[in-house]
Amino acid sequence: MSKAAIITVAGTSTRFRKSIGKDCLKCIFSEGSENDSLLYRLVNLCDEFDRIVIVGGYKFEELKYFVRLFLSDFKSKIILIENDHYEDYGSGYSLYLGVEVLENFDVSEILFSEGDLFFDSSTFTKIKECPKSVITTNGDPIEAKKAVAFYLNTSSKVKYIYDTNHSTLEIKEPFLGVYNSGQVWKFNETKKLFSSAGNLTEDEKKGTNLVIIQKYFDQIDSDNLQVIHFDKWINCNTVEDYRKHGEIK
Repeated sequence: MSKAAIITVAGTSTRFRKSIGKDCLKCIFSEGSENDSLLYRLVNLCDEFDRIVIVGGYKFEELKYFVRLFLSDFKSKIILIENDHYEDYGSGYSLYLGVEVLENFDVSEILFSEGDLFFDSSTFTKIKECPKSVITTNGDPIEAKKAVAFYLNTSSKVKYIYDTNHSTLEIKEPFLGVYNSGQVWKFNETKKLFSSAGNLTEDEKKGTNLVIIQKYFDQIDSDNLQVIHFDKWINCNTVEDYRKHGEIK
């Protein structure tokens, strides 16, 4: 059995491009060495995985060139996939494509990270080494205008809350705790993940990646779930966010 990682970088990153004042592919952007790009750092943190699936879309040819030139050490592991619906579908389709291709391999666990994050390597090591399925948190304020949050209900089941219009968040039942999502997950019951992705309706494929994620964690017993908090975490929505990456070790 092998282990795999999925990294999704298909989006157009409108806020990031606006903040820098020019067109660019956020995951490979750097202001110096390519080693400081989001994608380079994340792939290197995944070096012990047997497969690393990268799902791109916007500026896909630039992504292919970057992978070929700067991630050549991982060429035997990387599976590069093009999401043709990066403009008209939500983030869930990228995750769907990544999970779909891994059904062809005998994988015992799958780690999934959105591709616009910087986080501390020590916490990431805890995630990789954890024998359970993992949900991550960060210390940012929970604000509807930008946050994806989750809570644990009175049965310790994970329930995600988000608003694609960035207006309000609502919890309609008693809960044990509420957290800001760290946007990194690990799935150690891969058959349930394949089932969650394989049974999507066409409308669900157009939604967010949380559709698949929620379906998976609805099936997971609380004793096979670990919530892990990132000590340091940056979601790079703007170039100002990106410039904080030197704070991350």
